[in-house]
Amino acid sequence: MSELNATLTIAYRDTLKFLRDRARLVSTFVFPFIFIGIVGGSLQANLGEGAGYNFLTFTFTGVLAMTLFQSSAMGIISLIEDRENDFSQEIFVSPISRYSIILGKILGESIVALAQGIGIVGFALIIGVSISATQIAVLVPVAIATCLVGGAFGIIVLSNLGSQRAAQQIFPFIMLPQYFLSGIFNPIQVLPFYMDVLSRVSPMRYAVDLTRDVFYAGQAEYSQVVLNGLPHNVAVMFAMFISFFVGGTFLFVRGERNR
Repeated sequence: MSELNATLTIAYRDTLKFLRDRARLVSTFVFPFIFIGIVGGSLQANLGEGAGYNFLTFTFTGVLAMTLFQSSAMGIISLIEDRENDFSQEIFVSPISRYSIILGKILGESIVALAQGIGIVGFALIIGVSISATQIAVLVPVAIATCLVGGAFGIIVLSNLGSQRAAQQIFPFIMLPQYFLSGIFNPIQVLPFYMDVLSRVSPMRYAVDLTRDVFYAGQAEYSQVVLNGLPHNVAVMFAMFISFFVGGTFLFVRGERNR
């Protein structure tokens, strides 16, 4: 119970920090709305008829997965902030598992990301994206899985960074290429060889594809927008979560001990 209490307390702390940060509250909702409304709307107006499916809906599913993944990953930057304020040292000397501490951080940032996801779904409904209650229901477990993988990805990246400034410089460099390699705004069924390789090693690709997999299930557009089947995406994301979480926690804790 002490491990569970510690995990939930850390998650609660990160959620509370988000609710008190008005600037982050505004920015985390504004940019996804711009992506869906402006990018999705313009693509639909120019390419929608030729593509054979609604680009606004296509962009919505991509931006939803991207936001959940990226928010969870980038929220882990707070670990470095805690380190610079010596708060992480106070946590790590406590008699609880290091994995419980890191899991608490991931859960906290996942809750924050899920709140953003609810806002995105609401905005999509307002601008005319057709979403049924069944689709919302099947998106919930996918959204949770995406947040967990994103948080674990954040841990493995941050475990190799020494300062918050470095993290803020490196993270956009890592995330931005994935926007295009994951097919958030554009179909990626056909890519040059070198881009296909990069796309397949992009963690965000599988989160986006899994989201579209369950959203478009049973629809005529399914084969046009989904790259791999459900089992493939789930297996890859599970393997990534375990490897990122275990490896990232080990490296981060080792770095803390060497300080």
